[in-house]
Amino acid sequence: MAPLQSPLPNLDTRGWLRADGARQEELFALAQAERIRVFGAEVFIRGVLEVSNFCRQNCSYCGMRRDNRSLDRYRIAADTLIDLLVHHRPASITDINIQAGEDPVAVREIVLPLIRAIRAQTPLGISVCLGTLSPREYAELRKAGASFYIIKLETGDAGHYRAMNSPGRDLTKRTDAIRHLAATGWAVSSGLIAGLPGQTDEMLVATLDLLAELPLAGNSVSPFIPGTETPLAEEAAAAPSLTLNCVALMRLRNPERIIPAVSAMNLVGKGTYAQAIRAGANLATINLTPAEVRGDYLLYTRDRYIMDEERVLTAIDDAGCRASAGQLIARD
Repeated sequence: MAPLQSPLPNLDTRGWLRADGARQEELFALAQAERIRVFGAEVFIRGVLEVSNFCRQNCSYCGMRRDNRSLDRYRIAADTLIDLLVHHRPASITDINIQAGEDPVAVREIVLPLIRAIRAQTPLGISVCLGTLSPREYAELRKAGASFYIIKLETGDAGHYRAMNSPGRDLTKRTDAIRHLAATGWAVSSGLIAGLPGQTDEMLVATLDLLAELPLAGNSVSPFIPGTETPLAEEAAAAPSLTLNCVALMRLRNPERIIPAVSAMNLVGKGTYAQAIRAGANLATINLTPAEVRGDYLLYTRDRYIMDEERVLTAIDDAGCRASAGQLIARD
């Protein structure tokens, strides 16, 4: 889809960032109108499989960080996942997202054979979220049949990025990876964490600016939730309103993009997930990770709020929308 012009070309991102009350409702109404203009009342539904929690990175905000020695690490056999998707997937999903820590072993041994099987045996669109890999690995994943790559920034301020991530990680390398992926045929989604410790409003606006300028098909925002097994465990969680305002601003700045309501929104406020759809989100995700390992996919806390099919469909209905029968992007 060609980029669409924002209805508010001079949108004051900084001025709307902390909107509340009637002003926030005005922001949501503007964003919802844009979502309806571009996508109608339909919300895409994607399944997610968290296939491995091994990670070679050491990000301060993530429980799967390399230095978390208390975490039971796992990789799920490809055959188990193939059977689940081919024979037991929810009827409402049109796409699948294969997600892992930054784990090249899982890419080789699990993700590539899984993608090939999904491509051959189902009509599902295929997204992957696997971290920063090599150009050769990106090409292998694309050739196998994946078409949508999720690679988040979390923060678009270079100094803040260095402080939050593994030593040696650089924001420019991340944005270079996004541009490489887009230039080699991928639809790419990126995103941020709202309320990340050390983040100022100026950093947040700069991150939204950067995401708006990058060659993306999708945006996302997650609220910061202090991970119990991270160096940020004692920090405060993000305010739900900040996360929701970011959703709306993303919709207004880039009307054509896919914007998910993320499951973490359920952990910062009741009803926040459905509110995200009202604020302009148009993608919901059903968690398909086997229950016996799900608690060890430790992004935040082990007490996760799992979005199953019933919860997703209820949230979509509560937002006055309906499930889409179409894929995120057409299969090629």
